[in-house]
Amino acid sequence: MIHVPCFMIKNMPIENRDDIDPGMEVMVVLKKDQSTGKLTQGIVKDILTNSAFHPRGIKVRLEDGQVGRVQEIVEKSL
Repeated sequence: MIHVPCFMIKNMPIENRDDIDPGMEVMVVLKKDQSTGKLTQGIVKDILTNSAFHPRGIKVRLEDGQVGRVQEIVEKSL
């Protein structure tokens, strides 16, 4: 996983499935971290939420296999 020092964050959580695509760099909250809200950065491998909208965030599987709900989209600055 590569951490990018300069980034902009979109609104959180990301509730619309159409806003997420495989290959995007995102910040997710893992199930084990729901009580603390700790975010984990990674690249989306699979979108697991089937519905078009989810109020707590779209559930994804990251490339490293971790599963969480997307809270932020990381946009690399040019």
